Amino acid sequence: MNIFEKLFSDTEIPKLYPVSFSLPRGQIGREQISSLLLAELEEQQLASRIQPGMSVAIAVGSREITNIDEVARTVVDYVKSLGAHPFIFPAMGSHGGATAQGQLEILAGYQVTEASMGCPIRSSMDTVHISTTQSGLPVHIDKFANAADAIIPIGRIKPHTDFHGKYESGLMKMLTIGLGKQYGANLCHSLGMSNMPKNIEAYASEILRLKNIVWGVGIIEDAFHATYRLTVVPGERIPLDEPALLQEAKSLVPCIPFEKIDVLVLDEIGKDVSGAGMDPNVTGRSQSMGVSQPFAERIAVLDLTDKSHNNGAGIGGADVTTQRFFDKLNLEVTYPNCITSHDLNGMKIPAIMPNDRLAVKLAISTCIDTDPKLGCRLVWMKNTLHLDAFYVTEALLPEVEAHPDMEVTGEGFLPEFDEKGNVAWIKD
Repeated sequence: MNIFEKLFSDTEIPKLYPVSFSLPRGQIGREQISSLLLAELEEQQLASRIQPGMSVAIAVGSREITNIDEVARTVVDYVKSLGAHPFIFPAMGSHGGATAQGQLEILAGYQVTEASMGCPIRSSMDTVHISTTQSGLPVHIDKFANAADAIIPIGRIKPHTDFHGKYESGLMKMLTIGLGKQYGANLCHSLGMSNMPKNIEAYASEILRLKNIVWGVGIIEDAFHATYRLTVVPGERIPLDEPALLQEAKSLVPCIPFEKIDVLVLDEIGKDVSGAGMDPNVTGRSQSMGVSQPFAERIAVLDLTDKSHNNGAGIGGADVTTQRFFDKLNLEVTYPNCITSHDLNGMKIPAIMPNDRLAVKLAISTCIDTDPKLGCRLVWMKNTLHLDAFYVTEALLPEVEAHPDMEVTGEGFLPEFDEKGNVAWIKD
């Protein structure tokens, strides 16, 4: 028996009860993507904005967006049909270790390659200074995008994990931090998260004024990453239309639906789940905005997704993790992202336990707000995208039963662990 087994020998992991949570879902299938986008383009009569022979830069980011390859390929094919010459470039700030090759690898992980897209992909971290904002911020954009005749950003519009404002994650932010590469991302983050909305507006407005942003493709997803809405926004309308689209996106991403919990256990976090690894809008814990519902006293993270490419940014939001998470963590990939974001908290490494069982026991045993009469109020989820189905302990059952959109779907059971002490019962 190691020291941790001894320390937590009297700590019991309570029975877990499966719960379903009914939330709005997107109804757009992959087979509908192309026809919907083309219909939007035709309805808005945007074809005349691209002339034969033009070089068109298409910005694709690093977030895992469902069907992003189909969206990008549709835009590429449409631009080709107009007689222009499209190319894709990574618009992802410092992601991919802040290297051109690393950003190409991220795109390839989303099936966005030269072969699948049918056009060149030009990746560089070099930028060109094109302007200065009224407040004195130097505006830089990707050198390939700068040389193009037109630019089309493709991005998901959603609540940001570290700040709230008129513009959060979306096309305006992609113009600022995506096109700005590591330079632009570092510059905006260096002025603090509280200033991010106004800096995004000032920075992106200069790009819109000086460069030919013919249109943008805005994507809204539901809480499960399913495509909820696709919209084509003329360039000059991006700053006008995006706030309303952001509000629509916010309505689709609820927090964990309990007033107060003691422990949150996440099977995994990752950049493909959220830019913050685990979405603070769901967990209620943000390194920059503080703590909100469900006011989790302890968060345990058990693993890192494969699609995160060893980027463990956001693990600083947890109180405990596991050795297998730590073994997957690549600091040369994680740190550049956090340094650029000026987020030292996001890359702090929490307590590391040898396995899942001990990580959960540590989280439970160190809670001081647990009501001894009710027992531990624990929520166990796959990740912050899986809000439709999760597990709770008996102490939370009254709240489940009182909620119109939640339902207990099975009998309670004790979690099973394999010979290494890791969970052996994960259900997708």
